[in-house]
Amino acid sequence: MSPREWDAATYDRVATPQLRWALPVLDHLDPEGVDVVLDAGCGSGRVTEAVLDRLPHAHVVALDGSQRMLDQAGQRLAPGVAAGRVTFVHADLGRPLSLDRRVDAVLSTAAFHWVIDQETLAANLAAALRPGGQLVAQCGGAGNVASVVEVLASMGETWHPWHFADANESADRLRRAGFTDVRTWLHDEPTTFEPGAPLEDFLRTVVLGPFLDGRPAVACDRLVEEVAAALPGGVIDYVRLNIVARRAGT
Repeated sequence: MSPREWDAATYDRVATPQLRWALPVLDHLDPEGVDVVLDAGCGSGRVTEAVLDRLPHAHVVALDGSQRMLDQAGQRLAPGVAAGRVTFVHADLGRPLSLDRRVDAVLSTAAFHWVIDQETLAANLAAALRPGGQLVAQCGGAGNVASVVEVLASMGETWHPWHFADANESADRLRRAGFTDVRTWLHDEPTTFEPGAPLEDFLRTVVLGPFLDGRPAVACDRLVEEVAAALPGGVIDYVRLNIVARRAGT
């Protein structure tokens, strides 16, 4: 499945949970020897902004499959662009990445689960990294948004636009792709939203977008409202898969 275009302006407004989950992930990134970082799936640039702050001497390659996301990130990251610290790349993580040079680290949050072919994803990440380079990532893991999946299934929506891997599956795949010092683990991040527009806007923009593409507006509204109504207390049962590894070699 090719990357889709997102409502980037709304995503930038509502994706506060993704930023909150991402900040602790940055603690796993060792700044030693990191001159160039690939933000793989940079979205609207909120996490990229934090990377620039954490690594004040590094250059960030902000990559995303959605041009609208890159345009939104360009606005947010304008100071970094002006300082020569940010380069944007429009690319599909599910295809070989054409970068000017291998990077010292790959960081990614809330993106990898959108790539169905995870074997190819792992190989592409390994190819982008220099030997000894770091991979630090977090994405949806096994059991992620299970309540939403259950509601969709009850509505006859059995197609899934994501791959939520478990920790062992992910670790084995990374080792096959040439990674070492691999650590993977799951943790729960149940997230509560105010009922009504806040929950529905988040579902429409972040979770249900692929199910809405190409549908009439009335059908989109009905699907979003039905899913929102079926989530007790406005809680989305997020599960995060954490990944820390290094590219083999020296």
